[in-house]
Amino acid sequence: MNYYNEISKGYDELHSEEQLRKAGIILSKLDLKKTDKLLDVGCGNGSYLNLFDCDVTGIDPSEELLEQYKGNHQVLLGRAEELDFLDNHFDIVISITSIHNFEDIEKGLKEIRRVGKKKFVFGVLKRTNKFDLIEKLINELFVINEKIFEDKDIIFFCTKKGS
Repeated sequence: MNYYNEISKGYDELHSEEQLRKAGIILSKLDLKKTDKLLDVGCGNGSYLNLFDCDVTGIDPSEELLEQYKGNHQVLLGRAEELDFLDNHFDIVISITSIHNFEDIEKGLKEIRRVGKKKFVFGVLKRTNKFDLIEKLINELFVINEKIFEDKDIIFFCTKKGS
């Protein structure tokens, strides 16, 4: 996580526009209600969180990025592999271009599945050397309902297997 702490000052310049675009795509596909609980795993500085008009919690392992958050939602320091929430706590869990940074991708995705109830959205960087592993794990742990091919990512819209 040192990388994101080190680039935190220039994070918006590097990633804000593309993250906002992907969040907009996700928002356009979700039927959000004000009462929905949404978790964003790997939210970075949360620059796009205010797009979501519901009960949002963002989590990221970079303290420096979280300190930049300017919004009304809750942001917490934490890792995907150890989500400190009850089972089935969130109606929707998203992770936009961060799964390839998880220390243990399988454990992180299993935690996401554990804390989520209904809908899951994953933006996965096409050019990561971990893409095949990530797609395989998403296929094993979730039902993929739709894939959107975005500029640098593939966005997977999923539900929990067995639901």
